[in-house]
Amino acid sequence: MTGPIELLQQLVRIPSVNPDNPAGTDRTGEAEIAEWLKVWLEELGAEVVLEEIKPGRPNLIARFAPRDGRPRVLLGPHLDTVGVEAMTIDPFAAELRDGRLWGRGASDTKGPMAAMLWGLKENAAILKDLPTAIDFVAFMGEESGQWGSKDFAKHHGHDYSFAIVGEPTSLDIVYTTKGSLWATLRATGKAGHSSQPERGDNAAMKLARALDVLEREMAAKLATYTHPVLGRSTINVGVLRSGSRPNIIPDLAEAEIDIRITPALRDAGGALALLTAEIARLKLPLEIVNPHENQPMEMPASHPWITRVREVRSACLPVGAPWFSDAAHLSNAGLPSVCMGPGSIEQAHTCDEFIEIAALEEGAAFFADFVRSLEFR
Repeated sequence: MTGPIELLQQLVRIPSVNPDNPAGTDRTGEAEIAEWLKVWLEELGAEVVLEEIKPGRPNLIARFAPRDGRPRVLLGPHLDTVGVEAMTIDPFAAELRDGRLWGRGASDTKGPMAAMLWGLKENAAILKDLPTAIDFVAFMGEESGQWGSKDFAKHHGHDYSFAIVGEPTSLDIVYTTKGSLWATLRATGKAGHSSQPERGDNAAMKLARALDVLEREMAAKLATYTHPVLGRSTINVGVLRSGSRPNIIPDLAEAEIDIRITPALRDAGGALALLTAEIARLKLPLEIVNPHENQPMEMPASHPWITRVREVRSACLPVGAPWFSDAAHLSNAGLPSVCMGPGSIEQAHTCDEFIEIAALEEGAAFFADFVRSLEFR
């Protein structure tokens, strides 16, 4: 293996599609890539542990120095990718073309992972003796419920002073992100034959009318919860389900919604509390099912660790992002965390995902310099 490009090709060629969502392949889960990384990291001198979070779906923890009381930081990408069903390129070919490396995960987030790994490899001789130890941690399940980072934060977060979570940020330092509420809204009715609609109760129409009102009212309320970097809280209706045939009155209809949460909304009680109150106030015939709320992430842009990162590369700018990541769970458990890595978030989840080779090489050089900088503190 001669460099970060070949390393990323190896990672992309190992499918690690999250099985919780439509996958487009039968090669799902994080076990295969975790096992490959375990061998690679052990050859680099790490002590590697795979912690199974769900059956066949581990976190990976690689330590290069003993736990002897010295400060520790971690580099933490996620192992899983989104599905490949709609891709217009071979998702696992890792083709090099037009100055880019193409494939699922090339940007989100195997590109940042490869840059982190190569930064460690470039400094293999000093890793065990650094005054501030550095670990490599790879999380399962980020593209669904983030169980990997939640479990790690609960059991290991207190061991660390700082975390850089691997995401494609164009090497900017994402220090604040929105949280999210995912929930299903359910309307029920009474089934019947479509030739006599008056004898049934159409759940689909009940849901549609309620959503029209709720979306307008919630959007106005959410717009009042603002943040100087992140902007306002938002709502999106992303999935609609109802009915089985055109000649049957549907007795069940569901919508899946996504509310993005600013720190101001969190401090006011959160998105679920606001949603519940609005449905009650508007007397809408909706039931909230399976709500899943994740808190926003926010740390001071002047935090000493952000300053240290910028000392390594002054062009790395502290920025906010509207998306959600594993870093929020680490941060909310008390571990100062940012998101950072080469590649553009604009390429994440796309049908022809790629990373610019120049960006990957720049990322590998940054992480090599960051690891080396730990030798002097």
